[in-house]
Amino acid sequence: MAKLEILEFPDPRLRTVAQPVTQFDAALARLVRDLFETMYDAPGIGLAATQVDVHRQLLVCDVSEDHDQPRVLANPRIRRRQGTQTYQEGCLSVPGIFADVERALVVTVEAQDAEGRPFTLEADGLLAVCIQHEMDHLAGKLFVDYLSPLKREMVRRKLEKRHRQAASA
Repeated sequence: MAKLEILEFPDPRLRTVAQPVTQFDAALARLVRDLFETMYDAPGIGLAATQVDVHRQLLVCDVSEDHDQPRVLANPRIRRRQGTQTYQEGCLSVPGIFADVERALVVTVEAQDAEGRPFTLEADGLLAVCIQHEMDHLAGKLFVDYLSPLKREMVRRKLEKRHRQAASA
């Protein structure tokens, strides 16, 4: 397994719209393992392939305390949304920044697993938030897009300053 580099906002590659997964093979299985390793190491609860510069409709997540409920969603589609919830979100591609985002409380998702088998999942609470957040990545959208333009610009400047300081250290 290999820990992958996570792209950070405002990297333009994060805006790439992911293409469907069509090959469910050993390379995909390896990518899934690498995504989990990267996510757990970060640490995070979700990671979309787009965030590691692989533009396929693939995400992994695990919202459990013990990291014992890993989920793989390939080619996910939300078929139903119910209610709303506001949750303070963070993102591995926007490190150290958190903001309230309103999303559906319950989602019904159709997807495929790492072997290509279709399944339907009804998710609520944190899992619903995580899936919606990661699916946004697959569409080239980030949680900062839910912020006002002023707040988004402040986030961009803060991260650019952090990158400059790290480069000169």
